[in-house]
Order: sequence, then C-alpha cells, then structure tokens
Amino acid sequence: MVMVEDESVMQNVEEVSSSNGVGADRQAASAESRDGKDRRSQEIVWRNVVLMALYHIGAVYALSLIPKAYPLTWIWAYLCFLVTALGVTAGAHRLWSHRSYKAKLPLRIFLAAANSMAFQNDIFEWSRDHRVHHKYSETDADPHNATRGFFFSHVGWLFIRKHRDVIDKGKKLDFSDLMADPVVVFQRKYYKSSVLLMCFMLPTLVPCYFWGESLWNSFFLASILRYTMCLNVTWLVNSAAHMYGNRPYDKSISPRENRFVTFGAIGEGFHNYHHTFPFDYSTSEFGLRLNPTTCFIDLMCWLGLASDRKRASKEIIEARKKRTGDGSS
Repeated sequence: MVMVEDESVMQNVEEVSSSNGVGADRQAASAESRDGKDRRSQEIVWRNVVLMALYHIGAVYALSLIPKAYPLTWIWAYLCFLVTALGVTAGAHRLWSHRSYKAKLPLRIFLAAANSMAFQNDIFEWSRDHRVHHKYSETDADPHNATRGFFFSHVGWLFIRKHRDVIDKGKKLDFSDLMADPVVVFQRKYYKSSVLLMCFMLPTLVPCYFWGESLWNSFFLASILRYTMCLNVTWLVNSAAHMYGNRPYDKSISPRENRFVTFGAIGEGFHNYHHTFPFDYSTSEFGLRLNPTTCFIDLMCWLGLASDRKRASKEIIEARKKRTGDGSS
C-alpha cells in the first residue's frame, strides 16, 4: 500500500490520479459559468428521455413479479447488482478514473465486463467525464453540475446536450493512460455487443437455463429492475451526495458525507472525503466500514490481482479536518 504522508505530495498525486487541478482552474470555470448561464443547452435528447422512462416503468412493473419468481432469481438479480456496481465503483471509478490502485490483466478484464453490465457508457467515456467532473466540479464544465438542482444532477443531465464547457474543458485534459490500456480500447470498440451480452442476455438467460425461471420474470427482474436500480444508486452520488450531509474534510466544496448513498452505492457516499482526497483507493477515512468496494479491492490484493493501493495518512486527514472541515467529525 502506498501511504501519502506529505500534503505537497498529496496535491501532486491528486493531479496525476484524477487529472484534478484545483483552485485557479475551478474558480475560472465557476466565473465563466456565472457569466454564461444563457449558453446552457436546452436541446432535449428524446432518445434518452424515452429509454429512461421505459426502463423505470419496467422496473416498477418488475416489483409485481417478485412474489412470482423463484428465490434463486432474487439472489441472482442481487448478485448481478453487486457485479454491476463493482464495474462502476472498483472499475471505472477507482481504477480507471483515479488510478488509485493497480490491477492485473485478469482483474481488468473482469471489471471491464462488469462495467458493460452496468451500461453507463464505456470505460473511456465514463472516466473522461468523471475526471472533468472533479477538475471543474459545480461549474458548467461539470457534466452533472449539482448547482443546477437535484433533478439535473441526478438524471436530467442525460436528457439534454452537454454544455459546451464540458466539451471544451474536457479537451484540455490528458486521457492517454486510458487509451494505453488494451482492455479499455477493446471494451470501447465492442461496447454495444458487450452491453447486449452482459447487461441483458447473461442476466436473463442464466435463471432460465439453470433453474427454469420464466423468460419474462428473468428479464424484468435480473435485467430491467437490477439495471435501473444500479443507475439510480450511481446517480445519487452525483445528486444527493452533493447536497445532503456533513462536510468534515472541506466545508468549501459541495460534496457531502451521505450514509444512505454509501449503503446503496457500496461505499461511494463518503463524498466529501473523496473530493478532498480523490487519490485514496478507499474513498473513505474508515477503510472497510460500509465499504464493500474497498473490501473487494483488498481481496483482489490478497489474491495477487491488485497492488499499489494509494491511501491518505492519518496525519494528513486530521490536519485537513482541522484546517478546512466543518467540525462535524
């Protein structure tokens, strides 16, 4: 484990691990946002509106099928939910966006497949947008700018064209490390096929083949309900975790510590900590507590499939709390 103990080094690690320069760039972007609200796109992406409406209607309907399905189908749907979530949390987020640990090829292949099961854009696009989000958080260059309200930061940002600042500022960041990974390149090339297989076919067909579940129940529970739930817990990190909760590490930024989000998003709700120490592989001061993703990464390290976990030292954490925290912890 790589323990970061010097705050000047920590700043360098932040910038390398998540393309996260803070301060002048964000202030400039914030000023531009205030001056350019009239440039915000109102062009609706109707395809996304219709698809998300259908997914959510299907998910509500799927709830009525739970009593009719085999208990094994419930368990399978939940296992698929966990794998889906890990494809985002341990994969696109902590590994590829922030480079907070290293993963060997077998683990990267598994996480790429799990990420396709998540169907939240390919690894490159997800990581690109997330790095822009960190560097220009709460400005118009932030893809899901929380200052535009709960609905926008939760799902509304997918319903309209990206603000021009997201595209322009994103072009200034370096993503060469992503395209240097053959797993990322392969998944991007075959993304649509991998989504069809991992997000819909595999979750649906396993219950039908192995314990005789009906195709109808299997599709709506293991595919539609599982997928829609995973979308929403991921979106809550962008919305609720930027609005509700305390800020023990940095009271000057919007992200909060939100235990409800932490529980749903398997460890991603310690958001004030994460935006203060984005290089930390655990995204939390508390290690394994309420953090299944950290447990998974630690297990992978024990198995020899992961290494070089970056961690903020206790001294840096306590010093930062005293200097910029809100006193809540």
